Amino acid sequence: MSKLVAFAAIQGGYNIVQKAEGVYARALEKYGPDKKLEFPNTAYYLPIIYSLLGLPIKTLGEAKKALEVARSLLPPHIKLFNYLPFLGPLLDAGMAAILAEEVVEAIRYVEDPDFYYVSEDVDVEKGKIWLGAAEDSVFRKRGVQFVDGSAPGFAAIVGAAPSPEAAKELALEYQRRSIYVFMAANQSGTTFSEQLIEAGVEIGWNTRLVPFGPDISAAVFALGFANRAAMAFGGVKPGDYKKMLLYNKDRIFAFVNALGEVNAEWAANAAGVVNWGFPTLADTDIPEILPTGVCTYEHVVANVPIEEMVQKSVEVRGLKTTVSTVDVPVAYGPAFEGERIRKNDVFVEFGGGSKTVTVEWVTTKPMDEVEDGRVEIIGPDIAEVKDGKLPLAIVVEVAGRKFQEDFEPILERQVHHLLNYAQGVMHTGQRDIGMIRISKDCVDKGFTLRHIGVILHAKLHQDFGAVFDKLQVKLYTDKDKATKIRDQARKVYSTRDARVENMTDEGTETYYSCTLCQSFAPSHVCVVSPERTGLCGAYNWMDCKASFEINPTGPNQPIEKGETLDAKLGVYKGANDFIFKASRQAVENVCFYSLINDPMTTCGCCECIAAVLPECNGIMTVNRDYTGETPSGMKFSTLAGTMGGGNQSPGFVGHSKYNIIQRKFITGDGGLKRLVWMPKALKEELHDRLLKRGEEIGMPDFVDRIADETVGITEEEIKPWLQEKKHPALEMEGILG
Repeated sequence: MSKLVAFAAIQGGYNIVQKAEGVYARALEKYGPDKKLEFPNTAYYLPIIYSLLGLPIKTLGEAKKALEVARSLLPPHIKLFNYLPFLGPLLDAGMAAILAEEVVEAIRYVEDPDFYYVSEDVDVEKGKIWLGAAEDSVFRKRGVQFVDGSAPGFAAIVGAAPSPEAAKELALEYQRRSIYVFMAANQSGTTFSEQLIEAGVEIGWNTRLVPFGPDISAAVFALGFANRAAMAFGGVKPGDYKKMLLYNKDRIFAFVNALGEVNAEWAANAAGVVNWGFPTLADTDIPEILPTGVCTYEHVVANVPIEEMVQKSVEVRGLKTTVSTVDVPVAYGPAFEGERIRKNDVFVEFGGGSKTVTVEWVTTKPMDEVEDGRVEIIGPDIAEVKDGKLPLAIVVEVAGRKFQEDFEPILERQVHHLLNYAQGVMHTGQRDIGMIRISKDCVDKGFTLRHIGVILHAKLHQDFGAVFDKLQVKLYTDKDKATKIRDQARKVYSTRDARVENMTDEGTETYYSCTLCQSFAPSHVCVVSPERTGLCGAYNWMDCKASFEINPTGPNQPIEKGETLDAKLGVYKGANDFIFKASRQAVENVCFYSLINDPMTTCGCCECIAAVLPECNGIMTVNRDYTGETPSGMKFSTLAGTMGGGNQSPGFVGHSKYNIIQRKFITGDGGLKRLVWMPKALKEELHDRLLKRGEEIGMPDFVDRIADETVGITEEEIKPWLQEKKHPALEMEGILG
C-alpha cells in the first residue's frame, strides 16, 4: 500500500470529520438539539449510521453520538508509517468520513429543504435535478431489481467525464448492461449529471441514471441505498456491522468510478467504500491498492481509460453482465425500461391518450401456419403517419410441439418490458389498455414497426425458446382490422381469467414454490396456490406452472401439498416438508391462511403487508406505494424492515394486492371481514373487485365500511368510525383468541 494513498485518505478523513463537526455545531446552535433530523419519506433513520452502529438518529442532538464515533475512528497521524502495509487505519479513516458525511447531508435537509427534489424523477426545466435519498416507495420498487437480478449492480460515478459526449457513452454502456449509475460530486464545478443533461440524456430513477447530489458527501446516498437493501431484503439487523458489510460485498455488486483529479476527501471516500467491498477505479494517475483482501479483487485501480472503464469495472468487481443483442437501430436493454417519452418528443403514439385501439395477444397456431421470424404489417407504417396517432394490434402467433395454451399469457406479459427495453420506445399498460410511444429520435435512427416484431421474435426465442418452435408477428394498424383483433382477444382474456378464478386450493393437489428472492432472503420460501398469489404480485398459480414447464430447474418447483393437517389454517404436510428443506431448516410449519399462527415468511418484495389491529379486532393492510403512517404505528418500510428477510412474524404477513380479493385471504383468522383499514388509493384500485367480494360474503357495501387514512391513522381514530359503520370485525370473536 502506498504511503501517499494512506496519507491522502487519512488526511481527507480528518478534513471531512472536522468540517462536519463545524456544520453540526452551527446547526445545533441555530435549531437546538430537538430539531428533527431525517431523510424525508424514509423509515431507516440515517441508514448508514443506523445499519452499522444501531443508532436511530431522530434529532439533531442525537447526531452527536455518530460524530463522536467518527472522531474516534480517525487514526493518529504520528503513526502513519506504522500502518504500512495494513489497510485497517485507512478503512477506519474512510468509515469516519462516511459517517460524518451522512450527518452533513441530513443537516442539509434542515438548512435547505428545497435543495433536494423529493421525487422519483428530475425536473430539468425547474432546475430540480438532485434527488438525494431515495424515498421508501422508490427504494422498494428499485431495490427489488437487485433481488431478481434485473439490476446486476451499480456504478457510483464521482466527478465528471472529459466531455458531455464521453459521459453519454459511458452512461449508455452501463445502461446496456442494466447497471444503475449513482452520481455524486463535481470536478471543477462540473458534474457527470449535468454533462448527461447537456448531451440530451434523460436522467432519473426511471432510466437508472440517478443524480444524488453535486458534492462528494452525496455518495452516502448510494451506500445508504445498499445498506437499506440489506435490511429490507436480506434481514440484516441494525448494528450488525460485520454482517452488513459482508452482505454488501457478497450480494450488492457495486463499485466507484472516480473521474478527474482525486483530492484528499475523495481518497477518504474511496477508502470508506472499500469497507463495503466496493473497489474504486480512476481515470487518473492515483496511488493504487492492488492486492486482494477486503474487496474481491483489487481495491483501487488507476489510469483506466474512460472508453475501457465499464469493462475494467465489471472485471475488478467480479460482476457478470450480459448485453442484449437485438437487430434494431437503437440501444436495447432493461435500463431503458423506465424511459419517459414526453409529448413534444413523440413521433407516433398508439392507444393511450390518443384514444386509438391497442391490443396485445399471444395465440397458438398449427405448425404449418407459422413462418418463424416473419413480421407482417397490415396497414400504414410509422413513416406514413400524418397526425402522430395510429391504432395497433400486436398479434404474436406461436407454434410448437411443447407449447400449451397456459403459456400464452406468460409470453404476452413479456411484451411490456421487451418493448420498453428499446431506447426511444415507451410502453405502458397491457392487454387492450396499453399505450406505446415512439420518439422522434428513435425514428430518425431508422426504427420502424417491423422492429417491434424483430424484438419480440428475438427475445421470446431467447427467453422461452425451449417451449416453442416457431413464432411470427402480425402488426395491424388498419383501424377496422385492429378493432376486430381486439374483440377476439377480449374473449380469450375472459376465458383465461375465469379458468384461474374458478380454481380452488382444495381442488388442487400441486402447489408451486418461488425461491427467486433467496439471493437476498435465504430462508424465504413463497408458496403459490390457486387462491394465494405470490406475495410480490408477479406470479399466480398458472404462471408458476408454466414457469416450471419452461424451466424445470428454476425457482418455481411443484409441491405436492400432501395430507391436510388443518383445513381452516391451511396446513399441509407435503408443503411443510418442502418448506423445511427449502428454507435451510429455518421454517418448520406454515399456515397459508393466517397471519396469527405461523404465517408464511416474507421478503422485502411483497406488494402489501397485513398487520393485526387488536383494539379494532381486525387487521389492516398497506401497500408499498403508500408512504404515510398506518394504524399499526409503522409505515410500510418500517414493517418490511421488521418482518422481512425471510422471517415468520406472527401478527404480520406479506401478500400481493390481488390476494386481498382472493377467497382464501386470511380465512384462518376470519377472512376478508377482518379488514378494517387500507390506504385510500389501494381501496380505489381494488374497488370493483371488493364490491364483488362484498356481495359474495353477504355485505354488498363492505368496501364502504373499510377505513382509510382520510378517516384516521391510529386505532383510536378509526374505531369510532368503524362502530358507526357497523364493521363486522367488531362483532367477531377475539382475533387474538
